[in-house]
Amino acid sequence: MKKTLKELYGVGILFFYFLKWPYFLGFIYLYNHGLNNNYILSGLWVYCLALILKDFYWMIKHKKVSRCDRK
Repeated sequence: MKKTLKELYGVGILFFYFLKWPYFLGFIYLYNHGLNNNYILSGLWVYCLALILKDFYWMIKHKKVSRCDRK
């Protein structure tokens, strides 16, 4: 059971790392072109939005200073 949970966790990380942007943009396109409301797909879209916002937050918070900017 523990091994299965670790595998599912790894699959989830890979899925959302590589597919959050295509899913986020694709869902908006499909929703505007006639996709019926589906709570599971909408929930995944909200989760992808949260992950994208988290990435922007970390990018701004941990902005590294390049050598040219140092004084």
